[in-house]
Amino acid sequence: MACTTILVGKKASYDGSTMIARNDDSGSGHFTAKKFVTIHPGEQSATYKSVLSHVTIELPPNPMRITAVPNAVEGKGVWAASGVNEANVGMTATETITSNPRVLGADPLVEYLPEQDGRPEIVGGIGEEDIVYVVLPYIHSAREGIERLGDLLEKYGTYEMNGIAFQDVHEIWWLETIGGHHWIAKRVPDDVYVVMPNQLGLDQFDLDDALTEKKNHMCSSDMRKFIEENHLDLSLNGGLNPRDAFGSHDDSDHVYNTPRAWFMLRYFNPRTKVWDGADADFTPLSDDLPWCMVPEKKITPEDVKYALSSHYQGTPYDPFDSHNGQTTKGIFRSIGINRNDFIALIQMRPYVPEEFCVVEWIAFASNAFNVQTPFYANVSATPNYLANTTKEISTDNLYWSSRMIAAMADASYGKSVFHIERYQFTVLSKGRALIGQYDKMLRQEEDIAKRAALREQANQEIADMLKKETAVILDKVLFELSCQMKNAYSRSDA
Repeated sequence: MACTTILVGKKASYDGSTMIARNDDSGSGHFTAKKFVTIHPGEQSATYKSVLSHVTIELPPNPMRITAVPNAVEGKGVWAASGVNEANVGMTATETITSNPRVLGADPLVEYLPEQDGRPEIVGGIGEEDIVYVVLPYIHSAREGIERLGDLLEKYGTYEMNGIAFQDVHEIWWLETIGGHHWIAKRVPDDVYVVMPNQLGLDQFDLDDALTEKKNHMCSSDMRKFIEENHLDLSLNGGLNPRDAFGSHDDSDHVYNTPRAWFMLRYFNPRTKVWDGADADFTPLSDDLPWCMVPEKKITPEDVKYALSSHYQGTPYDPFDSHNGQTTKGIFRSIGINRNDFIALIQMRPYVPEEFCVVEWIAFASNAFNVQTPFYANVSATPNYLANTTKEISTDNLYWSSRMIAAMADASYGKSVFHIERYQFTVLSKGRALIGQYDKMLRQEEDIAKRAALREQANQEIADMLKKETAVILDKVLFELSCQMKNAYSRSDA
């Protein structure tokens, strides 16, 4: 799916946490209802069969419980998307990335072909529908996640280009698929952040390390041979640039992908480079935007949310800009669009006991108008307000409430934007306060069962607060939009 990913190394984050975050977007003309749930071992079958590609995978025994953000409406598979397992390993998958004809000619995607004209069915590979479900319950570190997914890709292949992040409290790894069966992965340096906008992103790769010590790089075992036999390395100095070798440089990237990376880099490093004007080091059209940078200040979850809500605020490209009659507004695809399904930011805090060190920040619907709220990940069940999304529209769940708020606030932007800002500020402040209070209570409680109950109590209290504040903002944006109805008249009846 279309989406945008941000990864933050522990030395680049405000509190030493590792953070991985991704928003998930539906395709044009579609909206995918989502929910935040736990999936227990008893709900995970020993044999997995993909709905879309029909591939069958025998799964290892003894899966762990995971959190997930799956589709709320059945019919197209699980699409678990993002989550954390009982071993405190986080994963977000997948971001659809780009490729080129040289790669796909050498290693075609493994696409599903139905039975036709006497030809038997040909199953496809694994993809976004499957990857979290068949990997996350079985891994005990970020590195182990790369190894398991790499093995699955080489065995079953994939029908789409994927970018996947793995995380534990110590490190973050980023994997990109290359063609149908190949892959590369790189450890995110501790002092940097990474931005990924639906484009193959890695711009440096140590193939020698990947094929020997595997300290900071991993890849398919035959990657060197694959590159050499298919003349994929385009470098003049022998330093492999994966973006040149395996990625794309299409004109559409300059509308759809590179502008998003440009805005996020510009936000986290406003003074490191020149981003605007005739003397800019980088522009929204630059193909050589850095995959990672050391930020100018430490990054918070709020910073990540702001970047993933971008509609090019403060630039001539903002579609909501009502000043100066800019002819360039709206020319680039925003990060915060109407088709955002969710944001999930996984924060792993090294200064908190392992039992409750992981917090998942969840938001649904259009990022420009939603609010990101923290919840403990190590729970047996998530609050109903986030878990009970159905096909039917209802203000009893966060997903549909967020969809309605976004549609109304967008249509009444000038009047509603300050309500949205207050809503976001209020929920974030109260959410942080509640996590802080329960952290203290959890540290003081010696009984394991009571600590487990406290975590679920905390999540419920946070969800109750969120539901209350969401009802308040829904009322306000409904009022503002109602006042702008075309049959409105200023004179009251006598």
